Parts: sequence; structure tokens; C-alpha cells
Amino acid sequence: MQTMTTQSDSATRSRSLREWIKNSSHPFAKLLRNSFYGVRHWQCPEIPLLHASVYRIHQAVALLLSNFVRIFYWTPLFSSKCVTKPKRLYLYSGMPQILGNLEISVGDNTRISGLSTFTGRTSTASPSLTIGANVDIGWQTTIAVGTQVIISDNVRMAGRCFLAGYPGHPIDPIDRANGKPDTDDQIGAIVLQKNVWLASGVSVMPNVVIGENTIVAAGSVVTKSLPANVLAAGIPAKVIRTL
Repeated sequence: MQTMTTQSDSATRSRSLREWIKNSSHPFAKLLRNSFYGVRHWQCPEIPLLHASVYRIHQAVALLLSNFVRIFYWTPLFSSKCVTKPKRLYLYSGMPQILGNLEISVGDNTRISGLSTFTGRTSTASPSLTIGANVDIGWQTTIAVGTQVIISDNVRMAGRCFLAGYPGHPIDPIDRANGKPDTDDQIGAIVLQKNVWLASGVSVMPNVVIGENTIVAAGSVVTKSLPANVLAAGIPAKVIRTL
């Protein structure tokens, strides 16, 4: 008991000393305070030729290691989860997170950010994600497959896109509070036809088909199917003009 009291008194004194150094106007407290901040914020002066050279070496080594890991680790790991075996697949910034029972097909010459998530609805028998050839999937993109998501050839998806094939929670608040899954009427397929371009932050809801060559402006939410060859924007997304 005496030991615990001693430890408590010591901690109290330590806090009091820190508060005194931090807040006191006493010259010695100011000296200690300024010395602390001086040490904490000290930085090595730049030597232009030396540090410019070191930076170039750092960049070269980082690129070499990144490519080595991408080629011999991330790419074969991701390919092992695919039904198809894509050629010239380019993963950057790691490997996408794959959640749930998801069947993945990927075409050739596709580029996918490793800072993405592909997830399949657990209560669907076999949700499938089909990614065509020459597709770009940007960073922090989430593809949630309720039944099926088809991303056709030459599609471009910028960063932070969200294909929401299922919501993950039921509409009924009591069921939601009890942790029950979403219901079948809340899910649906999503199809992006050839040459579609989704700009940054676009969300696409279930049961939506976006026609060939259509562009969806940044931040839009697509709740209904869009025709081919149009520019769409807004919440919900509407056709702005033809292309």
C-alpha cells in the first residue's frame, strides 16, 4: 500500500513539474522550454549536392524494390485469386483487398491500384466480378458485388469510385440493429459497357447499366441506367449532353 502511495505521489510531482515548465513565466522554465523545442525541431542543414544525389539514389532503390515486390509477390498472389490468368497485369501500390466469396476474372493489359477493395456479398451463392482488357481501376476504389459486376474493355475508373452492388445492411432499423444482412431486393448487378469513364468519387448503385463511351462527372451518384455516348453528372446523375 505504501509503495502504491509513493508511486502516485511521484507521478503527481512529475505532472506538476511538466506543467510548470510548460506554462510558467519563470526564466529557468522558459530556458527549459526553449531548449526542449529547440532540440525537438532541430534539423540537419541541407547540403545541396549531397542530398540531391542521395534523393536520386533513394528514388531509384525504392522504384527497384517496388517493382521487384510487384512482379514477384503482389501480382502472382492476386492472379492466384483470379479465374483467368491475365497477361501484363499491372498492380501498383500493393494488392487489392479481397473480401468474401468472390469469383474474379481479369483481362489483359489491365492496371489496378492496390489501394482498392473487391468484396462479394456473403449471402449470394457465387458473386462474380468480371474486369475486361485495358481497364484502369484507380486508388481507394471499392467494388461491392451483390450478384454480378461487369467492367468492360477500356473502362477508366478514377480514384475513390464506389460500385455498390449491395449495401451490407437491411432497411429495417430493428433488423439492422440486430446485425442481420441486407435483403435480396436491395442488391443488383452493375454493368459498365466499353469505354465508360467514371471520374473521381463516382458512386454507382445496384441494377445500373452505363452505356458505351459514356462519361460520368466527378462526385456523381448513378441511381438509374445511362444511355451510350452521353455526359452525365449530379446527384442523382442525369444526362447533361450527348458526346
